[in-house]
Amino acid sequence: MTTFSSFINSDGAGIGASSTAEALELFDGLDTAGVGDLIGSWRGESFPTGHALDGALEAYYWHGKRFEHAEHVHPLVFETMGGGTASVNPLWALPVVQWLNRLPIPKSQAAGRIFQLGIGLVSTSRSCARLRLTHYRGKVSATMIYDTLPINDVFRKINDNTMLGLMDLKGAEQPFFFVLHRAPLE
Repeated sequence: MTTFSSFINSDGAGIGASSTAEALELFDGLDTAGVGDLIGSWRGESFPTGHALDGALEAYYWHGKRFEHAEHVHPLVFETMGGGTASVNPLWALPVVQWLNRLPIPKSQAAGRIFQLGIGLVSTSRSCARLRLTHYRGKVSATMIYDTLPINDVFRKINDNTMLGLMDLKGAEQPFFFVLHRAPLE
């Protein structure tokens, strides 16, 4: 059975690449997550599998996700130039989502800085998703359901402070994987 530790880079910094099949094997072998397991703030990073989004969120200074309670979720939290964070309305990601399999996503530092400069135009204090238990790949686990996009993020527990997420986008050829690390209380 594939374990999460087999994907950690030898220097301990970051996650190494895998195939979608290996990531699915890992995902399927992990424990399920309850809705309550996700409440809090989380830092995110891609789990590289060759997906078009690998590294893209990080290029735009993705911080992670914030789950205040089951009905109030901030699915896209980014770092601001001032050192804080801002929740971005995922509706602004709709053009990118529709073209994922057709066009490359710019992943340069310049593109990320331009995004940070304009983050106030796309940020929101409103909840843009909710948490539910759903059945996916043979198990019932916590799932973040976007309010305006055909996306469900399904979570499996690596441990109490680390989750493996799988972004299930309707019509996508392969899922996007990411890891969430529980952020310390502020």
